[in-house]
Amino acid sequence: MNFASVRIITDDVDRLVDFYEKVMGVSAERPAPVFAELVVPSCTLAIGHSQTVQLFGAGSAVAANNRTVIIEFHVHDVDAEYERLKPFVDEWVNEPTTMPWGNRAVLFRDPDGNLINLFTPVTEEAIKRFSGRS
Repeated sequence: MNFASVRIITDDVDRLVDFYEKVMGVSAERPAPVFAELVVPSCTLAIGHSQTVQLFGAGSAVAANNRTVIIEFHVHDVDAEYERLKPFVDEWVNEPTTMPWGNRAVLFRDPDGNLINLFTPVTEEAIKRFSGRS
């Protein structure tokens, strides 16, 4: 089994695609107006319009209603990313902080309120834990 993607359901695909293109530094693939994918070597972030939810079962997902999942990106320099993203991130949850498990992290919300964590392993143990991962 291979992990394929995480999909966010939204009422505004264009707004979320624009935001994640800035965060991830890649252009989205748009096979349909109601669906987009942002593909990097380690993962795919899919964005689907709330109109697509009926294909999976009415009410199976609700746009802008997530308070349980954190979307995480391993970055080279979390402090540099924080500075780069300041101009277009509206809601910062936590400024760059070194966590007890050895990652330096910054947390913020996307335009739909989904929580995003950018992190850089900084302790020897954390660096070792992430060595070899894409």
